[in-house]
Amino acid sequence: MATTTLNVHGMTCGGCVSSVKRALANLPGVRQTDVSLEKNQASIDYDPAQVSSEQLMAAIRDAGYDVEA
Repeated sequence: MATTTLNVHGMTCGGCVSSVKRALANLPGVRQTDVSLEKNQASIDYDPAQVSSEQLMAAIRDAGYDVEA
């Protein structure tokens, strides 16, 4: 298992947090997510054998948010 923290830009409400969590939860290998509106961050526990950090970032972008490592 690995953990990464990504900076997520564009979240403005609790619904945004839910959207990011849902996008990440749909990926194989994602164990747990903690998304903070206050910090504009997503902390993700995942299995790097199943999903890459690039795929995590792509899922957040596909949900409509900007993201950087």
